[in-house]
Amino acid sequence: MSNLDRQPALSVCGGRGFVVAEPVRELLSPRTVRLGESTEVRRLLPNLGRRMVGAWAFVDHYGPDDIADEPGMQVAPHPHMGLQTVSWLHEGEVLHRDSLGSLQTVRPRELGLMTSGRAISHSEETPKSHSRFLHGAQLWVALPDAHRDVEPHFQHHAELPHVTAPGFDATVILGELDAAESPGSTYTPIVGADVTLTAGAEPRLPLNPDFEYAVLSMSGEAQVDEVPLLPGSMLYLGCGRTELPLRATSDASLMLLGGEPFEEEIVMWWNFIGRSNDDIAQARSEWMNGDRFGEVKGYDGPPIPAPELPGVPLKPRGRVR
Repeated sequence: MSNLDRQPALSVCGGRGFVVAEPVRELLSPRTVRLGESTEVRRLLPNLGRRMVGAWAFVDHYGPDDIADEPGMQVAPHPHMGLQTVSWLHEGEVLHRDSLGSLQTVRPRELGLMTSGRAISHSEETPKSHSRFLHGAQLWVALPDAHRDVEPHFQHHAELPHVTAPGFDATVILGELDAAESPGSTYTPIVGADVTLTAGAEPRLPLNPDFEYAVLSMSGEAQVDEVPLLPGSMLYLGCGRTELPLRATSDASLMLLGGEPFEEEIVMWWNFIGRSNDDIAQARSEWMNGDRFGEVKGYDGPPIPAPELPGVPLKPRGRVR
């Protein structure tokens, strides 16, 4: 998914200096961002108080939106580098196209995983014939320096492993949870899981004390380590935990995000992750005027132009896609 902010700031993220080495309960407030004509998202990462959680560098939560008479998500072709995008739905459908020629409809609780590596472009749209409601999350994972120029590729996994207990079911989206491992490609020690709870359930989720964690509330009402968490909010938990107590006061769904703290400092701007301002400026120039990011074929509309980068004037794209 694109960051559609037309005045994005260069952000320095990662590094051990931002990591809390002990268990904490830090509630993160979302920022509302408009995405297209009819989709509004709640941006949890990057956040004023928290830039990353492990390698997770970007988290948007959207819906549930009634799009019965609306176009839904319509995000024109745009570029990415240095990251992976994770598409995760609870309701609705999203049609993915990319410059590799991939064409895939992603449905609820199926993993759409795009590894941008050195460069890719893609579009995301709600199909013309679609479900009434759209509800999900879009997330980015930063690639470490050793893999940030990997060849771009797209993966779709309709079947994912589960961890279950009475009143509890966790779908493992990325990485490993309680010995269940996702088939999605990863480049750092990481975990992402979709946790479904029935009212009254009180499981204790096993965690890795070397990871830092956060929990995003998707729906319902639940307590995470005794902190009430409402939909669209996220609780940062720090490191040093071996388990996480949960309690559902209604049927609820949460996303557990965690990973080994990201050692490297990265520079994030618009839809790019690099290691310097020069990386970002070069990528922006090549999106506007070059061939590096390829062409998304089949999308009905022009690609998204890059915003102005401070010190780099905005120019029309040098070619028609």
